[in-house]
Amino acid sequence: MLPGSIQISGETLSSAEIRDICESLRENSVRLLSLRGCQLSDRDFGRICRGVAESHSLAQLNLNLGIVSNISRVKQLAEALKTNRSIQSLFLHGSPLTDAGLALLNPALSIHPSLVALDLGDCMLGDEGINLVCGLLPPDGAKSGLKELTLSANPGVTAKGWGRLAIAVAHSSQVRVLNLDYNPLGDQVAGMLAVAVASSRTLEVLDLEGTGLTNHSAQTLLDMVENYPTALRTLILAENSISPELQQQISDLLSEGEEEEENEAHESPKFRCPNRHQHTQMSNILSPTCSTDPSSQMVLVTSGLGESLLAETEM
Repeated sequence: MLPGSIQISGETLSSAEIRDICESLRENSVRLLSLRGCQLSDRDFGRICRGVAESHSLAQLNLNLGIVSNISRVKQLAEALKTNRSIQSLFLHGSPLTDAGLALLNPALSIHPSLVALDLGDCMLGDEGINLVCGLLPPDGAKSGLKELTLSANPGVTAKGWGRLAIAVAHSSQVRVLNLDYNPLGDQVAGMLAVAVASSRTLEVLDLEGTGLTNHSAQTLLDMVENYPTALRTLILAENSISPELQQQISDLLSEGEEEEENEAHESPKFRCPNRHQHTQMSNILSPTCSTDPSSQMVLVTSGLGESLLAETEM
């Protein structure tokens, strides 16, 4: 039987339910475990962590919305991740980790052989936490590192921290999705990110929704997409003080890049490079229907690209 999924949201879990979940983990019958916003005792959380450590089938673990609520749970999760070898996506959105908690998790995250997607949105991180995250984005020639990274709603990070992240992204050979929405980035950080996008050979999705951008940074982003071929195909700029005219110009340029890619593939299919990142691919979602509700973030995190990352790793 193929591994299935266990998805529970906002429930208070009994010891019997925890026991069933742990048995499924040990029997390798679970590929996706989501307990977002659930209530469970510290003892039962420890049992879940031991089940995660023993599982060889678990590919996606969702503990969003406060499940990892104290240092003791952080330590238990870290121990589980040191043993587990199968998890590819780990979601901790809305967990009060702080920099101290991430420091405890970081050694396990750094050595995990399969992890490609990590959500640390709304985890109360600061610059020290971002420094640790940068270590999960190794430069060319190093181990694979993360392909999808969410750092939404971490207002404690300063421009210095975001600048360091931009440098890491520019030199990373793997990052495809970067979600920085609902952080007070401003135009200075947006300029640094534009340089990172122009330098990156892999970044396909950049979410800058609600990040305090103005026409100044939009003009920088416009110059970037106009003059530098990149892998970028989705740029989210909703809920910023950017004029409709500039947004339309950026949208038009992204659309042109996508059309050129499609025409190239249609006219010369036998000469098309199998590595799609060596071609300019651009599309645009400037004004999506979004909500600040954490559940909407899950839609973005577990998007089609996230599924493709799991499929590629399995292959």
